[in-house]
Amino acid sequence: MAKPDAEEPTELIARNKRARHDYEILDTWEAGIVLTGTEVKALRDGRANLTDGFGHVRDGEVFLLNAHIGAYGHGNVFNHDPTRTRKLLLHKREIRRLIGSVERQGLTLVPLDLYFKGGKVKVRIALARGKQQHDKREDLKKRDAEREIARALRKG
Repeated sequence: MAKPDAEEPTELIARNKRARHDYEILDTWEAGIVLTGTEVKALRDGRANLTDGFGHVRDGEVFLLNAHIGAYGHGNVFNHDPTRTRKLLLHKREIRRLIGSVERQGLTLVPLDLYFKGGKVKVRIALARGKQQHDKREDLKKRDAEREIARALRKG
């Protein structure tokens, strides 16, 4: 009998829409995340917000701070703290690379997506450099120009 594939299609829980606007994305990684039971149940209900979240490297480990996972509705007194610090699970060589980039180059870790993959919760984190205000304006102008061109081509 053939073994079923452990990789299920990904189910998006939350996306950080501000990340690509505020930061220049240089590199991305998929990381596991250490959660409690009520957090996983809250994520299945879609109660997550990554907008204020960021990654932090401490003592050779990577942590996700300020990512909001809302309280589980049917939880009890043992429900989780919505903005607690959560450990991210990465390979040692990936963590070493992150440490070098974050400390030496002044880059930051930003969560992009939170999703289910193979029954596990994964987070896509990015190594990013903050954009200046004029860079954001240039990106908006480019996007508007591309829209206008596409609109003109459709009309024909």
